Amino acid sequence: MSRHLAIVPAYNEAGAIAATIADIHANTDFDVVVVDDGSTDATAAVADAAGAAVLRHPFNLGIGGAVQSGYLYALDNGYEVAVQVDGDGQHDARHIPELLHHLRSHANLNMVTGSRFVDREGAGYQSSGTRRIGIRLFAWILSRVTGRRITDPTSGFRMVDRRGIELFARDYPHDYPEVEAVLLLHFHKLEGAELPVLMRARTSGVSSINAHRSIYYMIKVLLAIFVGLLRARPVVEAGDRAAVAAEHSI
Repeated sequence: MSRHLAIVPAYNEAGAIAATIADIHANTDFDVVVVDDGSTDATAAVADAAGAAVLRHPFNLGIGGAVQSGYLYALDNGYEVAVQVDGDGQHDARHIPELLHHLRSHANLNMVTGSRFVDREGAGYQSSGTRRIGIRLFAWILSRVTGRRITDPTSGFRMVDRRGIELFARDYPHDYPEVEAVLLLHFHKLEGAELPVLMRARTSGVSSINAHRSIYYMIKVLLAIFVGLLRARPVVEAGDRAAVAAEHSI
């Protein structure tokens, strides 16, 4: 078994999930777990046939619940590094070794995020203009809260070390979690950084955040940031496996 795990949340991604798994296997030595979040298509069967471990939710929990299930799997199986990779084919697995090298080369880091907006502005797929406005707003707020430059707070292409696994297995935001996860990292005194990556347009399916929902999305994420700033969070110490297990037994 590898010490590294790719967590692939997927909801009705039967058309893309096999290629996503093959991309990870072709470019890394990472094990792959697909979290089938209550899909109504053949996502789970296709993922299993493609060589991934599969966790199946009986109903849809949303992206945050799916990702947290992946982190719990990583924690329980002793993985030292985990990377989140979207099941829709947008994340290019060729960048995973770059993220791993950066994480391993900087002992202070606990998370490395693949950003569309570091040094490669205008290259690759970057979503709609409306969503980019929201991303810039969230980036401005989080940069000031955390005291470090953040350019792509909605990126789900993230790699964490063992402390990050322990944190996100214990407490991971639901609904639209990427932005609030940056706050989680900061409040638990863990360190993050960004690396430039190119992203692709999804290969199948439709994004849950369309043009009509963009404003709703922006308001809801801003509220999540506000609530996140008010939440008191105990620091998760390295090896705090018992605390994670106790919390999920309640």
